[in-house]
Amino acid sequence: MKKTYKTAAAALDGLLFDGMLIAAGGFGLSGIPELSIAAIRDAGTKNLTVVSNNAGVDGFGLGILLGTRQIKKMISSYVGENAEFMRQYLAGELELEFNPQGTLAERMRAGGAGIPGFYTRTGVGTLIAEGKEHKEFDGQTYILERGIVADLAIVKAWKADPSGNLVFRKTARNFNPPAAMCGKVCVAEVEEIVPLGALDPDAIHLPGIYVHRIVAGKHEKRIEQRTTRKRAV
Repeated sequence: MKKTYKTAAAALDGLLFDGMLIAAGGFGLSGIPELSIAAIRDAGTKNLTVVSNNAGVDGFGLGILLGTRQIKKMISSYVGENAEFMRQYLAGELELEFNPQGTLAERMRAGGAGIPGFYTRTGVGTLIAEGKEHKEFDGQTYILERGIVADLAIVKAWKADPSGNLVFRKTARNFNPPAAMCGKVCVAEVEEIVPLGALDPDAIHLPGIYVHRIVAGKHEKRIEQRTTRKRAV
C-alpha cells in the first residue's frame, strides 16, 4: 500500500470532517506538525477537538487554528504561551480539558494499545479528580482515566521510510509517538523519506504499522523561547 504523498493537503484528503477529534504531536514548538496544521487551516475544517500537550503560540502551530476559530475544544496540559488561547477560554469561547502531562501522554498511549482506561494517583484530591471513578489499591486512592482514540493523528518526525517507520530527532520525539499510536489514521510529516532498509531497525522509534500516510517537506521550526548567553567581550 502506497503511503507517500506529495503535499500535506493530499495526505489529509478524505480524512477531515467537522467535529472530529485530532491528536497532534509536539511539545511547545518542538516537533509540531506544521504542514498538517496549515493544511487543516486551508481546508476550513471546524468544530475540532484537539488533543495536544499545548496549543502552540499566537499565530503559529495550533495557534493558527485558534486564530481561525476552527478549534472548539482543547485537551491539553499547558497553555501558558498563547494569549489568544487564554482570551478565548476566559471569554467562554473555547472549551478546555486540563490533563496532567504524564496522564495525557498515557491516555494517548493507552488508546493506541487498545486499553480503554487505567488508574493513576496523579490528580487525586484536586479538580482533576472531580466526576471520575475512585478506587483503592494497597491502601492508596487512584482515579480512572480513559484512553484516547482520535479520528486522526498528525505528527512530525525527522526521517521515514516508505513503510512509515519513523525516526524522531532528539526532543522532537516528545508526544509524537503516543499521538501517532492513538489515531485511527496517522499522517506523519517528515524532513526526509529514505529508501527501505536505510533505517537501522534498532533506531526506529515508531513502527510503520501506526503510520498510514507520509509527506516530506520543509519546516520553519521556530524557537519558542530563545535564550542565549551574552557574548564575552
